[in-house]
Amino acid sequence: MKKIYSSPKGQWDHLFDVTHAHGIRSNDIIHVGSQVALSKNGCVLHPKKIFKQTQEIFKNIINVLADLDSSLCDLVRLRCFYVMSDVYSEDEFLNVIAAILPRDSRPSITAIPVPYLSLEDLVVEIEAIAMSRPYGDKLKRSHVVSTGSSPLPEPFVQGIQCGNMIYISGQSPRNSEGIVLKKGDIVAQTKIIMEQHKRILEKLGANFNDVVKINRWYGGEGGIKDFEPAALACASYFSEPGPAATGIPIPSHSWDGMFIKIELVAMLGEDGSPLEKEYAWPKDHWDWHVHLPYNHGIKCKNMIFLGGQVSIDQHGITIEPNNLSAQTRASMENIRRVLNVFNANFSDVVKVLTLYHGKCGLQPLRENFPIRSSYFSEAWPPSTGVPLPELAYSGMMIEIDVDAII
Repeated sequence: MKKIYSSPKGQWDHLFDVTHAHGIRSNDIIHVGSQVALSKNGCVLHPKKIFKQTQEIFKNIINVLADLDSSLCDLVRLRCFYVMSDVYSEDEFLNVIAAILPRDSRPSITAIPVPYLSLEDLVVEIEAIAMSRPYGDKLKRSHVVSTGSSPLPEPFVQGIQCGNMIYISGQSPRNSEGIVLKKGDIVAQTKIIMEQHKRILEKLGANFNDVVKINRWYGGEGGIKDFEPAALACASYFSEPGPAATGIPIPSHSWDGMFIKIELVAMLGEDGSPLEKEYAWPKDHWDWHVHLPYNHGIKCKNMIFLGGQVSIDQHGITIEPNNLSAQTRASMENIRRVLNVFNANFSDVVKVLTLYHGKCGLQPLRENFPIRSSYFSEAWPPSTGVPLPELAYSGMMIEIDVDAII
């Protein structure tokens, strides 16, 4: 399938000698890599001013979408990484984005608080997915505004279906008044969230069997003690073979006593019928330390979703512990192996999300970004990279999550 890449003239540039595009259109789907408030020469604009940086970011998103015959009205998903602060709340942050969007845009959204981003004074980065026919023609959509939980300001929706794709906003254990339920109990909160997802899927005519990707953002300091309880509680909602999955620990969520947020992607026939899927688990591929129903890759129609790929063995033991460069290569090789199951390769990748262990600053980015970029040639897909103080397993330094379209 022909892909069209976008890097609008005058747009901010990466700080390394790489040429990742800012956006890519593959037929009806447009992926926009994380946009940040940087000048052309790499200076942070509006240092530590999240609302002003957000406005700059949306100028960039608008430019990329326009270059690909699309607009904010075509958005189906936003994912925002923002630095927590006592100066503003997550609700205030979402309200700023909501005020920028046109009233007739109805995207899903997931906001993920982090302690820092890759550059000092950078406090927000936002990636996007839009859907429209080439040349700007609209696609039929349906959406779920509210289920009485995980409150969102308009125009955001809890879930949206466009074509075969369903994107569900990150659900949190909050009731319609925004009160956190089951404070401090990550297992109970996981079950609350999964029941919310169940209701949203049902309103769109789908169920958990239609889910192709799950992303869990759970609170904790990393390690098995934080990973395992919520992972098992979430996994109980899926039968085998299950979707691709990525689970990332973050130091804390925005509300006291809240420990988890979960977002889903599902696929369904436009007539409401379930779609056939293929699954990937390469021979001798790595595994978690506990049994989970997820797969390393899943193909549905021409879409491929991979679970976050890491450098661990078949027993959940980290390979090359604390070595970011070596683990980056191992993770990229694991991505190659999963893609190959579907007769796909790196040229089919349309989005890269990288979560890596490290502090704010360029040094950890220098240790992984050029390596993972070296696996792409000529046209490189949009990319997002976020540093974190810890990852799921002891000694783990990086987790790389990709989508592909063939």
